[in-house]
Amino acid sequence: MKVEDNKPTTPMAERFRGYLPVVIDVETGGFNAKTDALLELCGIIPTMNQDGLLQPGETIFHHVMPFEGANIEKRALEFTGIDPHHPFRQAISEKEAVNDLFTKIRQVMKTEHCTRAILVAHNATFDHGFVTAAADRSAIKRNPFHPFTTIDTASLAALAYGQTVLAKACEAAKIDFDHDEAHSALYDTQKTAELFCLIVNRWKALGGWQNELR
Repeated sequence: MKVEDNKPTTPMAERFRGYLPVVIDVETGGFNAKTDALLELCGIIPTMNQDGLLQPGETIFHHVMPFEGANIEKRALEFTGIDPHHPFRQAISEKEAVNDLFTKIRQVMKTEHCTRAILVAHNATFDHGFVTAAADRSAIKRNPFHPFTTIDTASLAALAYGQTVLAKACEAAKIDFDHDEAHSALYDTQKTAELFCLIVNRWKALGGWQNELR
C-alpha cells in the first residue's frame, strides 16, 4: 500500500492495505440471513506486537434476541444447543449487539489509522451475510466492514494445512480444540482468531511478508 508522507499509518494498516481484520462468528436460527434469527454474535479484534506478529485482542460477545418475525429452525437449535428463550440468557437486541460491535471496531480503526474493517471468518460469506442483514434491519448506516471483501479462514486453512473444517484445521495446526465447546460463537471465534493469527504469522516467518511499505 502506498502511503502519503504526511498521512499517519501503523503496521496493522500497512499489513492489510488499510483494513483492520476483525474475526467474527455468528450462531443463527438457520441459513438464510434475511429471514432467520441471529442468536449469538462475537468479534475479536487482533492486535499486532512490535515484531509485526498478530495476536487475538479484544473480544466482543453478545447473546442476541431474535428479531420480530424471525424464523428459527428446530434443527439449527439442536445443532447449536441454544435456547433462545432461556431466562438467564441475558440477550440483547440485534441493534444493540451490532451497534456495540461496530462502535468498538471503529474505535480501533481510528487508533490503527485503518480506513475499513475486513471481516475474517470460517466460511466468511455466511457470517458476513448475517452481520450485514442485521445491520440493515436495524438501519445502522455506519457499517465498518467492506461490503463484499472478506478473509476466509477455511480457504487459508486449506492452503496451509489441507483442512477446511475448523476443528480439523485447528488440530492440524496443533491448536487445542474442545468439541464440546464448539458451535458457540464465543468459542468458535476464539479458535478462528488463533488459527488466523497463526497462519498470518507463519507466512511472515517464511518470508512471504516483510511488513514494509510497498
